[in-house]
Amino acid sequence: MAGRRTGVADLCGPGFLSCDPTELKAALAREAHALGFDCIGVTAPGSIDAAGQHFLEFIASGGHGDMDWLANQPERRVDPRGLWADVRSVIMLGVNYGPDSDPLAILKQRARAAISVYAQGDDYHDLIKKRLKALARWLVATAPSEVKVFVDTAAVMEKPLAQAAHLGWQGKHTNLVSREFGSWLFLGAIYTTLELPRDEPEIDHCGSCRACLDICPTAAFPAPYKLDARRCISYLTIENKGPIPHEFRKSIGNRIYGCDDCLAACPWNKFAQEGREARLAARDELRAPSLAELARLDDAAFRALFTKSPVKRIGRDRFVRNVLIAIGNSGEVALAEAARRLLDDASPLVRGAAVWALGQLLAREEFEAMKGAAISNEHDESVRKEWRAAS
Repeated sequence: MAGRRTGVADLCGPGFLSCDPTELKAALAREAHALGFDCIGVTAPGSIDAAGQHFLEFIASGGHGDMDWLANQPERRVDPRGLWADVRSVIMLGVNYGPDSDPLAILKQRARAAISVYAQGDDYHDLIKKRLKALARWLVATAPSEVKVFVDTAAVMEKPLAQAAHLGWQGKHTNLVSREFGSWLFLGAIYTTLELPRDEPEIDHCGSCRACLDICPTAAFPAPYKLDARRCISYLTIENKGPIPHEFRKSIGNRIYGCDDCLAACPWNKFAQEGREARLAARDELRAPSLAELARLDDAAFRALFTKSPVKRIGRDRFVRNVLIAIGNSGEVALAEAARRLLDDASPLVRGAAVWALGQLLAREEFEAMKGAAISNEHDESVRKEWRAAS
């Protein structure tokens, strides 16, 4: 019957052992596309030995910064069998979230905030996990087996596994690049006890190109294919819980959550397509929000604005810290008042960033006139250090 979806009787007959793996994989791909995935591939659990070694070297170098969970039980990450001994195949899936405009254009609007493309819509974790669970249920019903699903929240090396499954390759910026979707793929994984036919690994198509390395504002790539997360704007604005180090503040510009520079610079984006999932599309209020308006957010307003958004996880104080760094970089003296209001904020993290922003925007005489009394009235040493450093 035209349009009928493949089921157990079509593939497996009276029992699991009679399933044809090639037909099962083809049916799995059809089901994945019907559920909204844009690409799918299969690899063996032992396919990423070289990437696992590179990961261990990355951890040993300290390049992961304060992301301690990356260094916790690394054997669970470098080989899927370390996470689940029974896994026989790894199914990698991608969802395209290609933007409908140039992500770098917002960097010229200094009074507006740049939020990473992936965070301008709904949280991809929720959407993709639901799809993975639906696909996993179909797989178990069609070919009785055990499965586990993962979306960027467990010890899974998604990008090397995606390359091994032919979804793309890890570029010199360490992110996945697809010939069909460019830089814009969310990844999910299904581990299964089934033996499924493997796809050939994708080869590296970067050639001599250095666009992603050369555009990085903070020189976060010590060499091609190597990242020092401690210098990465995504790390500094999202994972970093304390004050942003002074050496990186001016380079951050108006990026208040993540950074798309190395992704957007990739020439393979000329083949990229706009994402087809409406829930991942940019919300109008998050495309280029006003820094002045964002600086007014209290906790309740922050939660309301970023409901269902990945931005919500960093909390209001870290977010406003980032906004204040952008305000300091704006060159807009009119925004000084937004920073001045936050000198009395309950959070030392916010107060310290407000001090730095005012130091960038106010005339030296005006700033120095505030300084003495402010230091005397400030009880948090980290904020006092900001005042002293801004001389």
